[in-house]
Amino acid sequence: MEDYNIIYEQMKHSGVKHYLLICLEHSFHLMLHGQVENAKRHISIAESWRHGKESACQIQTTKLIQAYRSLLDYVIWCEKKNNASGINLINPGSNQDLHNCFRQASVNLKEILKCPGVWDSFILSYVEMLEFYGDHEEAEKVLQDYAYDNTFPSNPNAHAYLYQYLQRHNASKRRLMNVLKILHMLVPSHQLMLDYTFLLLDTEKHMKKALGILLDMLDYACWRTNMVVWDRLSYVIDQLQTGEDWKEVVAAKMAARKGWWPALHFTRFHATEDAEQRPELMQVKALLTKILCPDIQLTYSAGQTFNGDC
Repeated sequence: MEDYNIIYEQMKHSGVKHYLLICLEHSFHLMLHGQVENAKRHISIAESWRHGKESACQIQTTKLIQAYRSLLDYVIWCEKKNNASGINLINPGSNQDLHNCFRQASVNLKEILKCPGVWDSFILSYVEMLEFYGDHEEAEKVLQDYAYDNTFPSNPNAHAYLYQYLQRHNASKRRLMNVLKILHMLVPSHQLMLDYTFLLLDTEKHMKKALGILLDMLDYACWRTNMVVWDRLSYVIDQLQTGEDWKEVVAAKMAARKGWWPALHFTRFHATEDAEQRPELMQVKALLTKILCPDIQLTYSAGQTFNGDC
């Protein structure tokens, strides 16, 4: 470590243009070796460093330095919180040192939302501290701004974090579905789409919507062998069959898929593999084959008999 520190100090003073970024890298190295306080000291020096007339690039890098310094304050806050068992931690007067770490961390973490970008780790750290101190209104506002501010780049994680926060705090199903609706538009294959279909299935009027969400998930190979998705699809279709127009509903959803879905889910290879490794899945798919692809001459059954190219 001593040799590394010497090299970093030499690099910092070899050229002022890269001083800030080298300081940040030095802090990373110290943090990875468990020297969090030392890492914070080095990054704090960089935070106050100025050279000549500040350029736009230097200002941007300084903001990045400030954000990481606040993240280190959060790490120190976590350590102090974990070590201070048996104390009324939420009351600032009972542990002023801990609360000071929170205030130091929150100053720049709050400012991050003024700089468009992907700040997942920073936002989650700030929200965790706000939740700990019971400031749920501010925590929700931070996540709302992070997810819905149009000046920020599109970030599916932001919507996932907002949903998970609302779920932890028993938000209404309508609010949860509104968040997942946007996430579905961004990432139809997201794991939280299972939650979305579960919420939709609470009312019969959302069955058609649930069908579309499940089919969208199965458009992606990552869900091809997932028993939960296929079981839920089977359930939705069973519920839809109580209506007179269910065949038209399914046909409309499958119209754009019939040219490639059989190759993704219903080939001879899939049948053989499912029969050997996933017999329960094979049975569910066998029941759904003729419903989803009625115009294609194939059967997906225990006998694994296929007619046609698929």
